[in-house]
Amino acid sequence: MKALLVEDHPVYRDGLAALLATAGIDVVGVAGTGAEALSLLDTNPDVVLMDIGLPDRDGADLTAHLLELRPDLKVLVLTMFHDDTVIARALEAGASGYLVKDARPDEILSALKSVASGALVIGSDLASSVRRSAWADALRRSSPPATAFPELRERERQVLGLMAQGLSNAAIAERLGVSGKTVANYVSTILTQLRVHDRAAAARLMKERTGSS
Repeated sequence: MKALLVEDHPVYRDGLAALLATAGIDVVGVAGTGAEALSLLDTNPDVVLMDIGLPDRDGADLTAHLLELRPDLKVLVLTMFHDDTVIARALEAGASGYLVKDARPDEILSALKSVASGALVIGSDLASSVRRSAWADALRRSSPPATAFPELRERERQVLGLMAQGLSNAAIAERLGVSGKTVANYVSTILTQLRVHDRAAAARLMKERTGSS
């Protein structure tokens, strides 16, 4: 896994880089500003660890910008802000995870690996109501409308939307709070109902019917 660190406090940034290195994670760049982060995007990181309070721009805004340039990128926000509004704004910008800086080292590493695998991670000490609301909003945005897929039930459309994002069955199960077997059953039903042979074909059909790119 390759990681880019975006953090304006050198001491914390150096400690974080050392932590990742000991876990075998390749730190391909460190940035103290949004401009530096953009200049390091050609290092092809898999995951970005993002601070919110950067000196030249807001971290949530930078997250959205990075994901416009690299839609496959995963962003884990690691910041001091506990505010519900900031958390929701970061997730709306496309961040896949949100932790506060007093998280334990093992929590940070675990969150980083989960985010890289396609899961959405919220720190255990953050408001569960915000987590549920943010996840529900993200799920609504990713699900195709019933008019595009009248042959599918609501939950099946939710799974289809997550499939189209490239999430594995395990990641979808975590996102929806169901078992992996349940997700596998949904996927089988979706493929049968849409008369396609695999997940890639289902994703292409979703893009065709919804006009998304």
